[in-house]
Amino acid sequence: MLDLENLSDVSQAYFDEYVVSGSDDELFASGYLRGHVDLVIGGAIVNQETLGLEEVVSKIENSVNTAIKNGELSQSDVESVNKVLNSLIAKLTA
Repeated sequence: MLDLENLSDVSQAYFDEYVVSGSDDELFASGYLRGHVDLVIGGAIVNQETLGLEEVVSKIENSVNTAIKNGELSQSDVESVNKVLNSLIAKLTA
């Protein structure tokens, strides 16, 4: 199955790119998403879950969507987060 630790490393490196070259909105969105990704992947590692990439992506999307529904983000932040999330998913599934 999927090497979750490697996936975590790839995700973290992706988010780190925004620290160097991202706009303020991208930097916020990447930091926000980093927390969701860490929770999903970290939880799977701790629980010794065997997940495929599609399952990990789905869990991340569900986590973010739940937070959005709970009003954690303004509409402009939602747009930034979705843009960075879609870019991350494209990178992971390429």
